[in-house]
Amino acid sequence: MRKLFIAIALSLSGIALVNGQQSKVYTDQLAAYNQALDLYQEDQYTAAQRLFEEVRTETDDEIIKGNASYYIANCAVRLNQRNADALIEKFVEQYPASTKRNSAIIDVADYYFDNGKYRQASKWYTKVDKSTLSRKQMNRYNFNTGYTLVQAKKYDEAKPFLNRVSDTEEYGAKAKYYLGYIAYEGDELQEASDLFDQVDASPEEDQKLSYYQADLNYKLGNFDKAISLAQEQLPKSNRNEKSQLNRIIGQSLFNQEKYAEAMPFLEQYEGTRGKWNNNDYYQLGYAYYKTNDFEKAIETFNKIIDGENATAQNAYYHLGQSYIKLDRNEDALNAFKLASELDFDAEIQEDAYYNYAKLSYETGNPYESTPQVILNYLEKYPENENKEEMRTFLIDSYFSSKNYEEAMALLEDGRIKGNENVYAKVALYQGLTDYTNGDYKKAIANLDKTLNYGTDEELKKKAQFWKAESYYQINDFSAALASFKNAGASNVAIEEDDMYFYDLGYTYFKLKEYDNSINAFTTFVKSDAAETNRTRLNDALLRIGDANYVTKKYYPAMEAYNKSIKAGGYNADYAAFQKAISYGFVDKVDSKIKDLRDFIQNYGRSKYRDDVMYELGNTLINEGRVNEGIAAYDQLIQEFPNSSYTSKAMMRKGLQLYNDNQLAESLKVFKAVVARYPGTPQATQAISSARQVYIDQGNTNDYAVWVRSLDGVEVTDNELDDTAYESAERPYLRGDMKATINGMQSYLDQFPNGKYALKAHFYLAQALFSEDRKQESVSHFQYVASKERNEFTEPALARLSEIHLNAKDYQKAIPVLLKLEQNADFPQNVIYAQSNLMKGYYELEDYNKSAAYAQKVLESTGADTQVKADAQVIIARSNWKQGNETAARTAYENLRADATGSLAAEAAYYEAYFKNKDGDHDGAISAGNSLTKNYGSYKLWSSKALVLMAKSYQAKGETLNATTILEAVIKNFSKYPEVVAEARQTLTEIRAEEAKTNSSISPKN
Repeated sequence: MRKLFIAIALSLSGIALVNGQQSKVYTDQLAAYNQALDLYQEDQYTAAQRLFEEVRTETDDEIIKGNASYYIANCAVRLNQRNADALIEKFVEQYPASTKRNSAIIDVADYYFDNGKYRQASKWYTKVDKSTLSRKQMNRYNFNTGYTLVQAKKYDEAKPFLNRVSDTEEYGAKAKYYLGYIAYEGDELQEASDLFDQVDASPEEDQKLSYYQADLNYKLGNFDKAISLAQEQLPKSNRNEKSQLNRIIGQSLFNQEKYAEAMPFLEQYEGTRGKWNNNDYYQLGYAYYKTNDFEKAIETFNKIIDGENATAQNAYYHLGQSYIKLDRNEDALNAFKLASELDFDAEIQEDAYYNYAKLSYETGNPYESTPQVILNYLEKYPENENKEEMRTFLIDSYFSSKNYEEAMALLEDGRIKGNENVYAKVALYQGLTDYTNGDYKKAIANLDKTLNYGTDEELKKKAQFWKAESYYQINDFSAALASFKNAGASNVAIEEDDMYFYDLGYTYFKLKEYDNSINAFTTFVKSDAAETNRTRLNDALLRIGDANYVTKKYYPAMEAYNKSIKAGGYNADYAAFQKAISYGFVDKVDSKIKDLRDFIQNYGRSKYRDDVMYELGNTLINEGRVNEGIAAYDQLIQEFPNSSYTSKAMMRKGLQLYNDNQLAESLKVFKAVVARYPGTPQATQAISSARQVYIDQGNTNDYAVWVRSLDGVEVTDNELDDTAYESAERPYLRGDMKATINGMQSYLDQFPNGKYALKAHFYLAQALFSEDRKQESVSHFQYVASKERNEFTEPALARLSEIHLNAKDYQKAIPVLLKLEQNADFPQNVIYAQSNLMKGYYELEDYNKSAAYAQKVLESTGADTQVKADAQVIIARSNWKQGNETAARTAYENLRADATGSLAAEAAYYEAYFKNKDGDHDGAISAGNSLTKNYGSYKLWSSKALVLMAKSYQAKGETLNATTILEAVIKNFSKYPEVVAEARQTLTEIRAEEAKTNSSISPKN
């Protein structure tokens, strides 16, 4: 019985007995082989493999060795060993005639298949010898092969294998299911539906039949059936399937226009692999729109970026409509712009373009010229029913856009004819803009266009008025007067009438037509305009006083000065001084002395105190009140050691002492003048006077010793010196600057240290400056400025600083400006020095000093509004540069109150910046819109504001608005590469972030 069992086992194992007799060794090998086989059949693959390896090593029987190799490889497959495939390959190669060869291939293929390793299974199914397979094996082979190809998404290769078993009892339902799936994936919807209808249930390995059928019916437009099938499948589905089923139900209801019912399902859809696409956002957004939930519609539509299809165009259009519903017209502009640029639906495109053009007119357009947008619309849709409305908008847009230069260019491009008055008005506003920006010659050119093309008398009068103002600013007072007269000849009322007589009065004053000046200023003083502008009223009174004073009508002058003093204006000290001087000309010397003394008492910080003290001293001396006069001089000398009057006062004191025979005292004074003010006319006079004292004392030797000790003093022939200077001065007095240059240079060559050297240097410098030889004038102005304070110090410093500032040489300008600030008698020069010091220090990045001088300007009563606006912006910028954003913010807020032009644009930008930083994104967007609407011609600040707005839109979740703005900045503002670079970076960051949740977005640059 034992031998029979072994024989049967060996037969089953594919091993034949030989002669029925075996040696003990052979019998032991068979026993080990059978033991390994038992372990294999009991799934003890590790132990079986080890025993099979021992058998294969010890046996010489090729059949046993081959079968052992087969099982070793099979165990390796089941143990998922790395070399499993190699062992199978080796077995097939070494034992090609083995009856187990094909079984080995099928076994390993089936094993991989049953364990879901379809890629490995597919590899081995291709090696099967199909000719040896039974019908049943062939059916399994065809289905498994087809299924593995489906899993590899090789649908065309899978179909023939599945078709071969589609009518079999065992595999037919599953084959049709996967054939249906292949048709489904290939959008062969009806074929897929027909195949799925032949399947009662999903295969065990794929329970998605109801889902596929639901999706198929949705795609076939069978929405009711799609909804029914999807709802049936929902309870049996996992999270991902539930998400897809919600999409099918929501989108089916959407297509049935049941928007309210659709919304809950659309909202529960989680996307494909966690991402929605533009179509998903569109359907939910449109559902919100149709149910009047415009806030959510805006939030959802804004997720659709980079869309270039009909869905995107429709979404952008309805986004625009949603903004309109919420009165957010500035935001609607972006959406309609995008919809108008896509041509998938011509009707939507036309209506979007209409809304884009209309909103550009109503709210402004930060990207394009509004007139250009409207013109483009009219040219593209010439027969649109809105054409008349658009033509009206076009005319108004030339002004509402405030980009007058672009508007003029459009009109000059063949569109002036028929629009002459429009062109004239645009030219007027551009002229006013030029005037505000300080480009007076350009202003005149544009205002002339108004006068040449306009027929409206009000426009023409305005143009004449501002043309006059422009001529005044460039010191062409005759041309200014002519234009003022032309403006005054019109009976049309304009708002500038309030300034007319005031400005006319100044023009006459500059032309030295004092009677006419008095009449004009008097007319202004009596007008209502004077009552509403007390500063101008006070100034007009002063000029009336000055004009009368110059023409020696002293009583009317004093009357005007009295009114100014009573008004208490910022120049009341000047009026008081002039009034006191006037008393002297009407022989009321006591009144003059009293007023001068009252002035010293009442105006402790006045710039005119040194003038007053000098005049008081002179008056008292002239009245024989010598001691009082000398006391006045002494007060001046002590209180104002650097005044231009100090050297003169010392000379007057010295001469008076000399006249009183106080020779020793007078000599001390004369020597002090020479020591303190070398090279000045007073020093020359002091040397001459000292000489007379020495002569009177009979001490000429001491005089010679003293005079030789003086640096730079030549004892010259006075008559020759006088003659040379008088000859040089004559061309200067008659205004011949070229001859002045030659004459003064000749004098200085002859008398480099002559008694008129100071005057000669100054007049030579002035002549060179007027002939535009500014750099040559520098050394002569420096000579004057280097001397002790004199009558030419202030104008020399002013000119010298002007030259350095024009050359942007702030290192040289600042020391001159500092000296001018300290030495100026005229308040205007003090303000000029301080305002330019604040700018100079800023340019040199000394922000503390820059801000300090800006504060001085703000505290000055004489600085005009524009200068104070400059000071505010310097404070703001200086603090910004130093990282003190709090102080910068305050300064920019103050600047907004008075600034115009580019400074107003800058202040508006920082309003948006700080609101953005505070997280007030609605406020930042509003401020940005205001900037682009009101100051759109200042492109730098507009572009920077747009980038800020984009960031605020992104923070609000309105991505489309953000990306639209950034793309527009990149396209339209290449002139500002830093701004464009920031826009690109921000756009890249936004796209990268949105691409995480929207599969329609590519995170491109």
